[in-house]
Amino acid sequence: QLQLVESGGGLVHPGGSLRLSCVTPSFALDHYAIGWFRQVPGKGREGVSCINTRDDTTYVADSVKGRFAIAGDNAKNTVYLQMNALEPEDTATYYCAAALLGRITTVQDMCVFPSRLSWGQGTQVTVSS
Repeated sequence: QLQLVESGGGLVHPGGSLRLSCVTPSFALDHYAIGWFRQVPGKGREGVSCINTRDDTTYVADSVKGRFAIAGDNAKNTVYLQMNALEPEDTATYYCAAALLGRITTVQDMCVFPSRLSWGQGTQVTVSS
């Protein structure tokens, strides 16, 4: 079973920044695509950003484009989500997820049409003054 461990969430003021980390202690990153998703109670899970660390292709949702950035460090088995200029609407539980590279067509598809992913436990991000 794949293990994904998120960290870095917390409470931040509007306009502030946070960096989320997703560590994958049980598998090597370069065989998987990794995505960050978020969910608020009563709504569906939204794909925020996804990355293929083998070729560095990325997808970033329009709702966070220009503010969020995803990056991977294969040596550390870690994928980061840098979140800047945070807004109250970014408040959510953020999850990272993994998909075997052979099971996705593109990282955009992974984010927009998530299917057969392995999930972490989530980390809460709250943006409030």
